[in-house]
Amino acid sequence: MRPSPAETVRTLVAGRLPGLVHVAHRPGPHHARHVTDPDGRVLLLVPVVSDLAAALRPVDGGCEVAAVLDVLDLPPAAGAPTLGRAWVSGWARQLHGAEARAAAVDFAAVDPTGDLLDVGTRFRLYRFEVAEARWERAGSVRRIDPEAYAEAEPDPLHPVEAALLADLADQHGERLSAYLRRQLGLGEAGAAPRVVRVDRYGLLVAYGRRGRRVRLAFPQPLAGSGDLARVLHPVLCPGGRAHHHA
Repeated sequence: MRPSPAETVRTLVAGRLPGLVHVAHRPGPHHARHVTDPDGRVLLLVPVVSDLAAALRPVDGGCEVAAVLDVLDLPPAAGAPTLGRAWVSGWARQLHGAEARAAAVDFAAVDPTGDLLDVGTRFRLYRFEVAEARWERAGSVRRIDPEAYAEAEPDPLHPVEAALLADLADQHGERLSAYLRRQLGLGEAGAAPRVVRVDRYGLLVAYGRRGRRVRLAFPQPLAGSGDLARVLHPVLCPGGRAHHHA
């Protein structure tokens, strides 16, 4: 298995990567602090005095503004492939009162910034449900069903992926390389295969002179980084047996 397109978009826009906001018929784009709540709705934390706040101000007595959040993946290590780019769009509106307080709790669950204490004074919170989602990778753009997007979950390993890869390489590199050689049927000659990405479904391994890539699947999707340690323990500890399969 591998992440579905809807899961990939949810992962990209979850709030761990920088985002740009495009507002319809306004100059931009604008750098934005954003997260998504448990239902996949986009939350924007916007300084009261900012170009983005001005762009999000409704006109003609309305209360919503069409906006697009644009997020580009940042590969976690040199040579790692990108997950691509995600765009999600909807009608953004400012939150007030109890709605703003509840949204601040959702925002803090992803990004516990102290600026949330100043919502209503120095900052405003905006929210929009995703009416359209698109995923771009390798030059092609795919539309994602909004219901599939809302039902998907962000990958729990993505926020700590870079740290996990660094730990595997620094602390377990030799043993992991030996295991990967066995799994891929490689001899001892040539550069050691290496893990270049990890998600809840498995490892992406690069090997060979041309940087060929293959996925090694986990027995079942992982719930978090703790599960990764459990699954890899037999591989990285002496006498362990492999729990992966190609």
